[in-house]
Amino acid sequence: MSKNKLVLIDGNSIAYRAFFALPLLNNDKGVYTNAVYGFTTMLLKVIEEEAPTHMVVAFDAGKTTFRHKTFNEYKGGRQKTPPELSEQFPLIRELLDAFKIKRYELEQYEADDIIGTLSKQSNSDEWDVKVITGDKDLLQLVGDNVTVALTRKGITDVDTYDLQHVEERYGLTPEQIIDMKGLMGDSSDNIPGVPGVGEKTAIKLLKEYGTVENVLESIEKISGKKLKEKLEEHKELAEMSKKLATIDQDAPIDVKLDHCDFHQEFSEDVIKLFKELGFNSLLAKYDSEAAEEAEKPAEEIKYDILDEITEEELGSNGAIVIECLEENYHNGDILGFGVVNEKGNYFIPTDIALKSDTLIAWLEDGEIEKYTSDAKQAIVSLAWKGIHLRGVTFDALIASYLLNPSESSHDIPSIASRLGLNAVSSDEAVYGKGAKQKVPDQDMLSEHIVRKASMLQAVVPKLQESIKKNEQDDLFYNLEMPLSLVLGKMEQQGVQVDVKRLEDMGTELEEQLKKIETKIYELVGTEFNINSPKQLGEILFEKLQLPAIKKTKTGYSTSADVLEKLKDKHEVVEEILFFRQLGKLNSTYIEGLLKVVNRETEKIHTRFNQALAQTGRLSSIDPNLQNIPIRLEAGRKIRQAFVPSEKDWVMFASDYSQIELRVLAHIAQDEKLIDAFNNELDIHTKTAMDVFHVSEDEVTSDMRRQAKAVNFGIVYGISDYGLSQSLGITRKEAGQFIQRYFESFPGVKQYMDDIVQQAKQDGYVTTMLNRRRYLPEITSRNFNLRSFAERTAMNTPIQGSAADIIKKAMVSMAERLKAEGLQTRMLLQVHDELIFEAPKEEIEILERIVPDVMEQAIQIDVPLKVDYSYGDTWYDAK
Repeated sequence: MSKNKLVLIDGNSIAYRAFFALPLLNNDKGVYTNAVYGFTTMLLKVIEEEAPTHMVVAFDAGKTTFRHKTFNEYKGGRQKTPPELSEQFPLIRELLDAFKIKRYELEQYEADDIIGTLSKQSNSDEWDVKVITGDKDLLQLVGDNVTVALTRKGITDVDTYDLQHVEERYGLTPEQIIDMKGLMGDSSDNIPGVPGVGEKTAIKLLKEYGTVENVLESIEKISGKKLKEKLEEHKELAEMSKKLATIDQDAPIDVKLDHCDFHQEFSEDVIKLFKELGFNSLLAKYDSEAAEEAEKPAEEIKYDILDEITEEELGSNGAIVIECLEENYHNGDILGFGVVNEKGNYFIPTDIALKSDTLIAWLEDGEIEKYTSDAKQAIVSLAWKGIHLRGVTFDALIASYLLNPSESSHDIPSIASRLGLNAVSSDEAVYGKGAKQKVPDQDMLSEHIVRKASMLQAVVPKLQESIKKNEQDDLFYNLEMPLSLVLGKMEQQGVQVDVKRLEDMGTELEEQLKKIETKIYELVGTEFNINSPKQLGEILFEKLQLPAIKKTKTGYSTSADVLEKLKDKHEVVEEILFFRQLGKLNSTYIEGLLKVVNRETEKIHTRFNQALAQTGRLSSIDPNLQNIPIRLEAGRKIRQAFVPSEKDWVMFASDYSQIELRVLAHIAQDEKLIDAFNNELDIHTKTAMDVFHVSEDEVTSDMRRQAKAVNFGIVYGISDYGLSQSLGITRKEAGQFIQRYFESFPGVKQYMDDIVQQAKQDGYVTTMLNRRRYLPEITSRNFNLRSFAERTAMNTPIQGSAADIIKKAMVSMAERLKAEGLQTRMLLQVHDELIFEAPKEEIEILERIVPDVMEQAIQIDVPLKVDYSYGDTWYDAK
């Protein structure tokens, strides 16, 4: 006789895990669905893998249970359920009803008790029981016919416990899990346990004495004076904690096992709900009609190919796609134009578009509202053709980035897919990838571009609604949108390069590398390939007998961190490190920059990524001008090759001083930090004074160096290990240093504790201008994932607010330059620095207006400070 398979699901536990495992998602009605989606994927996986004949999902009925009579503070201190999750519980219940899965809750009892009672009812050879939960308490239910699947990462990665696994993991029986909780407590449920007794001690005691009661009766036999005292003093707490942790397996439930039968039907109710929730990928997988629909070719789209363009066809507003391959838009290599408006759908071939005065006038008319899928790309590609795009009121790429900062792609096909509108092929599907990339025939090209424009028109209202719901209107319309226009102008303008100087630098570096190479050979007594890790490892660790710090599968590790630790062991190590640095400078920066100089303009036109970093920071590629290594003098000298593009002009550089520390002072509201900045004290000296308890004249350079490391480290959530590595001190010393820092600046410590708790509650953190970063790993049981998320929660509001400030300064600076009628051009943004080129006669004005604009970009409780300088090259403007 085959067994019945009963699956019991801890509804609250799985819903919580699903909510925090996924970023906030909402359907086209703006309803949050991430917890429902995660719960659904778990449910479908369980149905597929377990093939249950019976199912029950148990929920907690309310905040108060019978356990509160024993201990009023039971589950006290728990964060309030985020409203974004609360509103999804009715949808989860609706989902279960659609699947015809029995759900149950009981006043004064928890889901654990319902599951425990049902598992006891099914304790016979006729039943095979599987419990799905994220709560270790339920391990006490494991038995001959009961296994417990504990969610590990997210909701679909689980550890399944049977009797053997419980024994292997804890060395205890399932019944003793209750005793373990009695001794060690459980912070998540606010079960006190015996103070000072952890899991290790609890398990050791139970292996010897079996139960809490036996432990308490045998206190005199237990070794360790302190442990004896704790057990004696907290006997009642231990007994009460065991009682609180014990699942009631005789709860007065009225649900019977034969009421819980489950038939695996993908009913119309499920399909209807999936459609309402926007679960299109699940529909395609589990609904045959939806799957057939997905396999069908996209619906035919009607459009006109224009060879003559009239104002009537272009309309008074519309969505426009100016199609370029990503790496070619700086050449003005436009593949075609797609325009969709209330009049119709149009494709305009490039050669016709660029000759049409009507279209050009429409593009340049700032009164005509236009939606684009990438405003910056459109601006730059048209600028190369002498056309100045105006009137862009919505950029779908930027909107998608603000709403989903962790996503890697924000093109129209990706946005449409995320919104459940799979009506556009990906660019990769149409053009190919990498070396195989090519432009398709005219029919395929025109249809793809028009489909993108049509989908752009469709997604804009949905994106607008989400931006408004997230209260990001100001961030989007008044900062990011204007910034895309500023960046477009900067990209098209480019920065002049002295090619001859760059080439000379390359020659100088080659000569220097040869000298170092010769010196290395002399020091080791033989020639070898310095760039070969294998040969270098043999020289260092076999010939020279240096201590091998790390080994890899292929031999000795010669990574930079290994060599840094060997610097004092042999003179050659320093030379090898220097050789590597100069080699990288030459290949990556000298040769790399020469490859990307535009031969017509003799300028470098870097591309700014506005929709990449989750903190909101800008980055640059092709080439990355933010990564030129300036700590090394040879690297800093590369900036000598960047010069003004006009005669008698100079390079003008301005940068924020310690902007992130100033933002930290404001956000943390730490009185000492605020006072230090308001009184214009050297913040690193001030930190050294407070941490080392010395007067200003007693602060040594080494003390200031350590204080500087911890100041900047704190911004990035540095650990004792990280600080010990950067300062070359022991981990214990670093830990003490951080502790003294927090004692000196309690506001900072309070901020860090509060922001982590806030992130756990909300699932995200925000900057001063309401930029969001989602942190699904903040509640992970995986220590490394959770720690990273906690550090990210601490530093994102600081880094992100600093990024917002410099972006605001760029937008305001562009407006000010125009208002003052200056010829000065903004060329680059490098971290906290803005680079301009300017006529010498405008320098006096810039010295006045640049600090004014940058320091007033956003008002905070400490002054923003800007340093500036100018010279004949970027290097001289330091």
